[in-house]
Amino acid sequence: MISVFSNREDCYGCSACQHICPQSAIGMNPDEEGFLYPNINEDLCVDCGRCTEICPVTHKGNYKKNDMPRFYVARHKSQEVLWQSTSGGAFTAISDVILRQNGVIYGADYDEDFHVLHQRAETPEKRDRMRISKYVQSDMGDTYIQIKADLQEGRMVLFTGTPCQAAGLRGFMGTSPLMDHLFICDLICHSIPSPLIWEEYKQLLERENGGKLVSVQFRSKKDGWSRANSNKGFLFTTDKSPEIQEDDRFYQLFFKVGAITRPSCSQCPFTDIHRVSDLTIADYWGIEKYSPEWFDPLGVSVIIVNSPKGADLFDQCQQELHSEERPKEESLNEQKRLREPSQIPENRSLFWENYRRSGFGYVIGKKNKKHEEDEALCFGRAD
Repeated sequence: MISVFSNREDCYGCSACQHICPQSAIGMNPDEEGFLYPNINEDLCVDCGRCTEICPVTHKGNYKKNDMPRFYVARHKSQEVLWQSTSGGAFTAISDVILRQNGVIYGADYDEDFHVLHQRAETPEKRDRMRISKYVQSDMGDTYIQIKADLQEGRMVLFTGTPCQAAGLRGFMGTSPLMDHLFICDLICHSIPSPLIWEEYKQLLERENGGKLVSVQFRSKKDGWSRANSNKGFLFTTDKSPEIQEDDRFYQLFFKVGAITRPSCSQCPFTDIHRVSDLTIADYWGIEKYSPEWFDPLGVSVIIVNSPKGADLFDQCQQELHSEERPKEESLNEQKRLREPSQIPENRSLFWENYRRSGFGYVIGKKNKKHEEDEALCFGRAD
């Protein structure tokens, strides 16, 4: 029987293999860290090889384009859009083009319990829920199947997600002529945090504050948009504590400690300027150094145009955006994930050993502890 992957580092959890399987023999199951991996039902598998054939890891070139992309600084003309966006409102402008043509948007959203999953939007109101960053690996569900069905009905589709999810979609669609109406937009991805730790974190906030979470927001702009503030500003409320509160412990585990990142992120092949997508969006870090007049405390985006389709879509955004082409070196200097993968700490396994032995409260540390103390607790150095 075929195995989809050999090591955990070789699987991104994109789920393309699950949906390409003609026998429905593959399920996506969480491991002990909460990350989804394909599991093959031996009774159903016929060894057709479709799963490994289209896998972004094993596919030659990883579905990346070879052309040199073009880099733009961009900022939405609407102050309201800037307030409601993670950076400069690029996603809103791009998706509005598709919605105006009766198209469909797919992106990461929350369900009623703040699980992160990909959803489908046909209206600006539902699309707006996809604008804010969600630092958790989203569950793709049957997104690829839905996208193909929309394309078969003649709808234009915009898919947004991480580079590995975008590559999974390309593998699933193959060389179908339906691709003509599919636009793919990926993000410059730091790495993918554990859904299990996100669930544990939500439960901790509810225990500490009482009631059920009713709102969460990563990367609030209450302190202004900047690189220094990008790892701050996680805001939440509960039904018994409606006053907005801030907490940074999930950020510390993700950005500072690095223990909750998916293992494959350390070998990510999508951390360069050759992308799988038509457009790539992210924060335009460092614009204040290169062109101070572009800086805006409400956010500035970089838009990387990777294909002729992407260029056409970007051109149609111009009525909503201020934009200017910029040298690629600016983004290469400031966006580390355009140069190399995330580095996973050597003692990552110790974090997970402590989690399994002593629980989440132990590894995350006590509320209001300094970060140095929190990190020591994570790795068991403060027994």
